[in-house]
Amino acid sequence: MGRGNCNMAVFLALLLVMCAPLHALAATHVVGDSQGWGFSLSYTDWADEKTFAAGDTLVFNYQAGAHDVVPVSAAGYKTCKASDTSKAATTGNDKFTLRKGANYFICSLPGHCAAGMRLQVIAD
Repeated sequence: MGRGNCNMAVFLALLLVMCAPLHALAATHVVGDSQGWGFSLSYTDWADEKTFAAGDTLVFNYQAGAHDVVPVSAAGYKTCKASDTSKAATTGNDKFTLRKGANYFICSLPGHCAAGMRLQVIAD
């Protein structure tokens, strides 16, 4: 391979790396870390200790049947109410991809959100 071909190959390789999709660099965050999704901690404090980006994945781990996870609007977060069209995730290992800006989640089982099972995440 001639010197010109080698330089072109290096240039193309660098171009591919620079143009790689950002989601390839996305992080995965386990909500509540080892404690998971439940009543055991403040999710506001948990989120404040993290940095989130659009494309990152949140994983909600909990015992199936004990809780659920519902993405909601800001109003749903404040009132602890999911809309009629919201679909609850119930597997106990639920994954959501963050979009840029505010992302809101609640447990929709009666009393759970009011007891602290709600999460607001701001993704850059």
